[in-house]
Amino acid sequence: MLWNLALIFLLGIILGRICIKLKLPALVGYLIAGLLLGDVTNLLSSDFLALSSDLRRFALIVILFRAGLALDLTELKKVGRPAVMLCFVPACFEILGCTLLAPMLLGLSYLEGALLGSVIAAVSPAVVVPRMLNLIEKNLGTEHAIPQMILAGASVDDVFVLVMFSAFCTMIEGGTFSPAVLLDIPVSIILGIIFGIVIGLLLIAIFKHTNLSNILMLIILLSVGFLCMTLEDISPVPFSGMLAVMTIGIVIFRKTPDIAKSISLPLGNVWVFAEIILFVLVGAAVELSYIVMFGIAAVIMIIGALLFRMVGVGVSVTKTSLTKKERLFSMIAYCPKATVQAAIGSVPLSLGFACGHTVLTAAVLAILITAPFGAFLIDTLSQKLLQNN
Repeated sequence: MLWNLALIFLLGIILGRICIKLKLPALVGYLIAGLLLGDVTNLLSSDFLALSSDLRRFALIVILFRAGLALDLTELKKVGRPAVMLCFVPACFEILGCTLLAPMLLGLSYLEGALLGSVIAAVSPAVVVPRMLNLIEKNLGTEHAIPQMILAGASVDDVFVLVMFSAFCTMIEGGTFSPAVLLDIPVSIILGIIFGIVIGLLLIAIFKHTNLSNILMLIILLSVGFLCMTLEDISPVPFSGMLAVMTIGIVIFRKTPDIAKSISLPLGNVWVFAEIILFVLVGAAVELSYIVMFGIAAVIMIIGALLFRMVGVGVSVTKTSLTKKERLFSMIAYCPKATVQAAIGSVPLSLGFACGHTVLTAAVLAILITAPFGAFLIDTLSQKLLQNN
């Protein structure tokens, strides 16, 4: 265990810093470290890799809490309809694109194609959020609230995609597609939100009336997140543990911003640890033979799905005051993939789905293609396409 962790952190940090020097996201280096430690050298023990599923779920909980503790719902109200549509329309378009393209290019069924779409459809907070905050600081595109719109939409987009992913996994496990299963989605969303609100208010009462340090409050919050995800697994009724986790964060941020801020600081430090483990383990789970087998077809499918996504962004910003350049920038800025794909890309494989290796390969390729190029295009084109206010 200690040997494996040492390899993951040391090689991950070294390759991550090299990528930063090359103006690439550090997560690209983490993925490469995983590929080297996994299929290339097999230096990670099988016992350690058996724990990777739980470690990835831990990272996913951290992601959801970070999003919830920073998501101001008033931003959605300020931006209005476009921000609300960005929460789900581009993801729906991309899932539709994968559903249509995956059977032709990768030999999957339509349901497996929809599952693949729900894996790669989420936009990456790790790539998008810091860049949008940077644009706000520079007053680029703020006249039409473009960075705020993308920030607000991207946070909810991830949750929507995760709920869809859960629904498609349920359908595949059942062996057949049933329209009735789609009814589980609103039930899952509603119960997840209600549970999250109740637990969030309870935690606020506990934190207000106890003299707990920031670290202890964080430990309690993470423990509640673990229980929510466990409850999703054992609940007899549809229940979104992921949405419950994010709702808890939103409630704490909305009711007690000071407590949210005090928890967010140590949570950011936990993410530094979780991010390295998450992306290295995803890279380690990839078999290079599948990249060779499906590489070109998967790349074509990813690009095709991105075109569907860009159309979805275009639809979301119709009848707004955005210029053509600003609409083009919004389409590009809403494409990078990374965090969610790393968190759930290997789940179908761990569940024993026939499409597991294909989904994981496509998820990793989506990260390697869209994360560096998306970050580069956002940084480069923001000066050319957005107005300085």
